[in-house]
Amino acid sequence: MPFHRPQETDHRHVVKRYVTRKHGGLPRYLVLNSGQFLGPRWRHTTRFTRHLIADAAAITDEDLKALLGYEWRSRLTAAWLIGVDRRERFRARIGDLLLASEVCYSGGAYCFALARFGTPADAEILTSYLDHYLPRTDLHYDQAAALGALLRLDARLGTHQADRFTEPEGLWDQWVHALAHLHGSPWPIPAEEHRWTDRQCDFANGWTRP
Repeated sequence: MPFHRPQETDHRHVVKRYVTRKHGGLPRYLVLNSGQFLGPRWRHTTRFTRHLIADAAAITDEDLKALLGYEWRSRLTAAWLIGVDRRERFRARIGDLLLASEVCYSGGAYCFALARFGTPADAEILTSYLDHYLPRTDLHYDQAAALGALLRLDARLGTHQADRFTEPEGLWDQWVHALAHLHGSPWPIPAEEHRWTDRQCDFANGWTRP
């Protein structure tokens, strides 16, 4: 999935409006990636979220497609806008980008969007990702975010698709234990990833239509 520079497709104005727009002196993509707006201490949270919701409703599908064709900052922002507005018509594209894992940082935003859609089809995409990437113990990609999103969907749908990944000595344990640089260091357990995804989705639920 090759990506382009905005200037090559004359969409620089889209990036400026939706991706690099400043909030509290910080570009939107950086605020989204850090998650600081999910906490109570950032004084710009209310304004930031209102602008995010408004832009999620206003952005056109064409502009979203353009952003999903650029680098990680644009893709991350586009996935958040898609998730907030629950544009399920982007499910296949989001799933393809997640499985391809071409760029850094944006994978967590894809997982958020799938968790927001909240259907068995989204759970299927996440399980496919985990089936593919948890055995890759040499890769530290978005395995934790995908598992957190799947746990969220299990709780919502009354399913247990994450169980086979989280069972003792299952794929999750094997992946964590195989990453030598994590030995002796804190690492998010599945329950913590579930709570992080819950915070993201509950944030969106609190500001948008249910």
